[in-house]
Amino acid sequence: MTAKNGDTVKVHYTGKLDDGQIFDSSDGGDPLEFTLGAGSIIEGFDAAVQGMSVGESKEVRIPAVEAYGERVDEMVIGVSREQLPKGMEPEIGQMLELVTEEGERAQLVITAFDETSVTLDGNHPLAGYDLTFAIKLVEIA
Repeated sequence: MTAKNGDTVKVHYTGKLDDGQIFDSSDGGDPLEFTLGAGSIIEGFDAAVQGMSVGESKEVRIPAVEAYGERVDEMVIGVSREQLPKGMEPEIGQMLELVTEEGERAQLVITAFDETSVTLDGNHPLAGYDLTFAIKLVEIA
């Protein structure tokens, strides 16, 4: 039996950047559970698990466009410190949640600040990176 769209699967994985840095892993924890084809994980990872058998392992390189997308310069904005929540002291790496005029939520990270302004980046932290995953399929439900 091989994994196909609609199957709920459990996988162990380790994700690395091109420089070998591990950015995420299920090692030592519970396997990741998701439904193939449901759009709940990045496209390239979903595609890599398609057709795998229980117990099978593989390593795949997923281009940025099939992972978290390319970096978009327009998603980096500067705002006045006065626009931050009252009493907030900005820190590099601090996450903020913004609600757009359309009511959608956006996660932004502070990448720089000075006395008067703050730079916010709405790109996913892994946007623009090709990712390599070691994947082991442990269960098909």
